Amino acid sequence: MTSVTVYGPGCKRCETTARMVSEAAAKLGIEVEIEKVTDARAIAMAGVISTPGLAVDGRLVHAGGLPDPAKLEGWLAA
Repeated sequence: MTSVTVYGPGCKRCETTARMVSEAAAKLGIEVEIEKVTDARAIAMAGVISTPGLAVDGRLVHAGGLPDPAKLEGWLAA
């Protein structure tokens, strides 16, 4: 199972990012566990300067704005 963390205050872009992860995982046939981190201190400690941030299996792969769908699929498939 792939672990995905979405970092952000719970804004619309953060929710959209989580939905994009779910949709990409379903498309690829990958089982994912999505964790949402909304605590500002935890977000900063993860190295996310601009939200939403996205980590796959503990590795920060994106920060700021919605992720590119093709890149998202690549991160999940790796």
